[in-house]
Amino acid sequence: MSKEHLDYCENLRAKINNWLTSPVGKTNAWAKYIRYTPDLFHLLVKLSGDKQISINSKAKLATAISYFVSPLDLIPEEFWGALGYVDDIALAALILKDILKNDDPQIIQNQWEPEEDLTALVDEILNVAESMVGKKWWLKIQELVEK
Repeated sequence: MSKEHLDYCENLRAKINNWLTSPVGKTNAWAKYIRYTPDLFHLLVKLSGDKQISINSKAKLATAISYFVSPLDLIPEEFWGALGYVDDIALAALILKDILKNDDPQIIQNQWEPEEDLTALVDEILNVAESMVGKKWWLKIQELVEK
């Protein structure tokens, strides 16, 4: 992993942890999923460099990684703080679901660091994604993956 990647993950984890301990974070309905933002980003980057992942999946991973680091997205973190990551994690979950289906799921599971079951987490996020980001934005996120 590059120093930039590790620094980005460290800074992201600090921001998320700070928000999770705030009054808003402690009571937010999406905090359970937002807490995994740095882990999901880290997984996307690790998978993008894995030789066992298909080229098609790597293209989708590149989309998700670019979306994470771009200041211009559907729900910008600059204005919404940690809540602005709900669209990023929804996109990550959508792409990871596709990769779990089309590539060897064990490769993906082996790269996942938290104890939480990745497949279950991805399914949970996808089940609430429309509520988290809103119907209009959820449709836009799905369009990003279909391209």
